[in-house]
Amino acid sequence: MIKIAPEGYPFVGFFAVASAVALFAVGLHAAAVLFALVLFMLFFFRDPERHVPPDKGFISPADGRVVSIAPQYERDHLKTNALRISIFMSPFNVHVNRSPCDGEVLAVKHTPGSFKAAFKESASLKNENTAMLLKNGSDNILVRQVAGFLARRTVCRVRPGSTLKRGERFGMIKFSSRLDIYLPSDVRVIVRPNDRVRAGETLLAAPKALTT
Repeated sequence: MIKIAPEGYPFVGFFAVASAVALFAVGLHAAAVLFALVLFMLFFFRDPERHVPPDKGFISPADGRVVSIAPQYERDHLKTNALRISIFMSPFNVHVNRSPCDGEVLAVKHTPGSFKAAFKESASLKNENTAMLLKNGSDNILVRQVAGFLARRTVCRVRPGSTLKRGERFGMIKFSSRLDIYLPSDVRVIVRPNDRVRAGETLLAAPKALTT
């Protein structure tokens, strides 16, 4: 049985009902088109199980392609220098997001903005986004869900005070989008630009304690 994210139920239900109505009221062709959308919604909102690697380190919070790895001063939440890794999710990727590490949720903030193409560098700061700040030992980790041209809504299921386990689901972004993770600037990066990553499974970086 296909497991789907709860955010997908309304979409699947709507197009399933619409295809049934179309079959009787319009005809087979229209019903087939709508049923194809049911199948696409099942595909898009799929939520497969993942196997969290035993290796210590920060794992990818999203499926997709690494589009940027760059040092950046994070002014809004961390207020310090950090290493930003940006992952672009196409409509064909799994869009469920997972925690990159164990941690306590310190803050969740939604910021309205534009809906530029998510792969553009400016999308991180100008697009509508939801930022989640995690306390991981002595480090603070920021995960920012960024809406894109098609993605008009970010979903963060946790609240301040929640605790997350490494690889645990915490939300999703509907349709093509981007996720930025801000790590301590002295981590050892394992991935490279254009690498394909999987949420909950791909190791992005090793913490400073493991770099010596």
